[in-house]
Amino acid sequence: MATLSTDPLPSPPLGTDPGPSQPLGTDPRNSSADGSAPRPSAYRLDLAQLGPNWYAAVMGTAIVANGSAALPLHLPGLLGFGELVWLLSSAALALLVAGRAVHFLRHREAARAQLLDNPATAVFYGCPPMALLAVGYGTLALGSRLIGTAPAVAVDLVLWSVGTVYAIAVAAGIPYLMITRHELSALKANPTWLLPVVAPMVAAALGPALVPHLPEPWRAAVLYGCYALFGASLLAVLALLPVVLAGLVHSKLPALVLTPSLFLVLGPLGQSTTAVNQLADAARLAAPPLAGAASAFAILFGTAMTGFALLWLGIAVAANLRAWRAEMPFAMTWWAFTFPIGTMVTGSAGLARHTGFGGFTALAAALYLLLLAAWAVAGTRTVSGLAAGRLLR
Repeated sequence: MATLSTDPLPSPPLGTDPGPSQPLGTDPRNSSADGSAPRPSAYRLDLAQLGPNWYAAVMGTAIVANGSAALPLHLPGLLGFGELVWLLSSAALALLVAGRAVHFLRHREAARAQLLDNPATAVFYGCPPMALLAVGYGTLALGSRLIGTAPAVAVDLVLWSVGTVYAIAVAAGIPYLMITRHELSALKANPTWLLPVVAPMVAAALGPALVPHLPEPWRAAVLYGCYALFGASLLAVLALLPVVLAGLVHSKLPALVLTPSLFLVLGPLGQSTTAVNQLADAARLAAPPLAGAASAFAILFGTAMTGFALLWLGIAVAANLRAWRAEMPFAMTWWAFTFPIGTMVTGSAGLARHTGFGGFTALAAALYLLLLAAWAVAGTRTVSGLAAGRLLR
C-alpha cells in the first residue's frame, strides 16, 4: 500500500482496540480535584457497540471445526478437536445472538444507524447468515457424534434454512441500500463490500450436506436451489470484484487496521471451490445423470479458483506483514484472517477428494495449519481485549 488518502479518515471500525493511550479501567472524569491519578472505574460491556462484525468471530471459529472434518487426513484426535471447537462456536453463536437481541431492543437507534446510515458497518450484515450456516454445517458434520444424527440434521436444517433466507435478503438488501441510500464512491471500494454477496455462496456450499438426509422430492430441489445460489453469488462477486480492486489501486485502504480485509477476497474463491465440490457429491444422489458433468466442472472450476486464490494469498500476506511492521493495531478486522483461509482449506480438500491428487491434500493440510495460527492469534487478542476492557467499552 502506498501513501494514504488525504480525505478525512472514517471512524475506526467497530471492535477496534484503542491502544494504551489511557490506563485501562480508568476514566478521566474520576480524577481527583488536585490532579492526582484517576481512580479505577468499573468496566462494563456496552452492547450499543456490538455490531454485526462480531459474527466474524463465530465464522472464524466454526470454519476451524469444519476444516477438521473436511481434511482428507486421518490424524489421531483431529475429529475430537473439531468437536470441541464446534461446541465453542455453537456457544459463541448463542451468546452473540442473545447479545444482538439486547442490542436491537435497547439500542434501536444505534442498530438503525449501523444498517441505514453507516455503509462501513452495513456490509458486515453479511456475517450473521454465514455464521448460522457454518455452525449448522458443523452440527451435522461433527456434532452428530455427540447429539445423534437425527437431532444434528434437524439443527442443521433449521440453521441452513434461516441462514439461506437471511443470506438472500442481505445479498439483495445491502446493494439496494448502497445504490439508494448510502453515500459511497466506487473509487474508495474495499474488500468488505464483498461480504453481503458472498453469503449465498456459503449457503450453496453447505446445503448439499443435507441432501442425503432429505426425502426424495426435496433432494433435487435443494441441489438445484444451491446451484442457483452459487450462480447468483458468483455473478455478483464477478461484478463487484473489479470495482473493489479498482478502489484499492486508486485510493488504497483508508486505515491501517483495514489491511486484514484483503483476505476477504479469498472468501468467494475458496467458498465457490467448496460449493462445486459439495454439489458434485450431492448430484450423485439427487441427479445421477448430471454427476459426471458436475464432477468435471468441480475439478476444472475449482482448480482455476484455487490458482487465483493462492496468487491473492501472497498479496494479502505481503500487505499484512507490511502493516504488522507499521504496528497495525488489533481490531475485529483480524478475524478476516480466519474464515477466508478456512474456505481454501475446504475447497482444497474437496479437490483432493475428487482428483486423488496428493498435492491438493498437502495444500489443504498446510492451509489448515495457517488457519489454526490465525485463529489462535485473533481469538487470543479478542478474549484479552474483552477481559481488559479495550473492546466494547
